[in-house]
Order: sequence, then structure tokens, then C-alpha cells
Amino acid sequence: MTLRVPPHGPGLKIGLLGGSFNPPHEAHRAVSQLALRRLGLDRVWWLVSPGNPLKDTRGLSPLAERMAAARRIAAHPRIDVTDLEAAIGTRFTADTIVWLKRRFPAVRFVWIMGADNLAQFDRWQNWRAIAEAVPIAVVDRFGASYAATASPAAQALAAARIRERDARSLPDRKPPAWVYIHGLKSPLSSTSIRATAS
Repeated sequence: MTLRVPPHGPGLKIGLLGGSFNPPHEAHRAVSQLALRRLGLDRVWWLVSPGNPLKDTRGLSPLAERMAAARRIAAHPRIDVTDLEAAIGTRFTADTIVWLKRRFPAVRFVWIMGADNLAQFDRWQNWRAIAEAVPIAVVDRFGASYAATASPAAQALAAARIRERDARSLPDRKPPAWVYIHGLKSPLSSTSIRATAS
């Protein structure tokens, strides 16, 4: 597989939104647009995963199909869709971030996740290393607020949380640093879309 790294450059603020995108949907786009605006990002990369280690991948659509669908949904000049994780041979966010920071040390990366992911962040491989490597933006998700903010990871990282009104400073902060962003209440999820389609 040929590695094609999306547009980047020293000093750029780039948000990383990882996931299976099975399927991609308008909430992924809305999260990205919210992050671009509220965090002052230059770009957002959608990291379309070969497979989520915490999910059953038996019903996973082929990567090429998910990539094509993600490009159709993204449809934004500052949102890039990439299969970088498949190209470098990992399914783990911690490995991806190490790889990116090693190769592009002057880029200011920010990890973007939905509140539903914060709720189970402590189950991710090397989650503390992720928090120590990049600032994290958590975007509120419909029905996930309490589980997210009461989660083991949120509690462990409580001292590193910054005020929402300071969100624009997040890309320039030394990790660990994270912010919880409100303003998106879409009930859409890939899981619900798959359930409706079956």
C-alpha cells in the first residue's frame, strides 16, 4: 500500500479524527467543522482505521469502500481523508501518534474524539501515552455527557482539563491538556446507521 500523507507543514494545527467510518456520516463532518472553528485548526485529517481493536470487525466494510464514502461525506477543502494507519501497519492510536510526531515534529497535532469515546478511553491501548503526546478535544455527543465526564480517563486527567472558552489555545498547549466542547448534539452514529440499514 502506498503511503500518501495529507497536506501538512511546520506550525500547522491539524486535528486527527480517527475511526472505522463504517459508515461515515454527517456528524463526522459536523464534528470536524466544529473543531476547525472552535480550536482554530488549519486542517482535520480523518484517519480511516483498518479496524477498531475494541469492536467486532466482522461486519466491517472494505477499507477502500469506507475511504470512498468518507471522501463523499467530507466534501470540505480542509478535511482530508487518509488510510495512513493501514499504510503504516497499525490499528492503535498510540502507535499512529508516535509515528506522526516522529516524522512531523513541527506540526501541532490535536486528537479529536466524541464524548462516547472519552467514556471508554481508559480501555484504549496506551491511553495515558496518548494523553501525554497530544492535546485532546472531546466533542459532546448526544446522550454521552455524563458517562464521558464521569469516566475513569476524565477523572484521571481532570487536572489537565482547560475551560471551554480557552479551546482555541489547545493546539499550542503542552500535553496533557484537553477540552470538552459543547455545541454538537447530533444523534447520528455509525452503529445506529448500520442497525437501521440491516
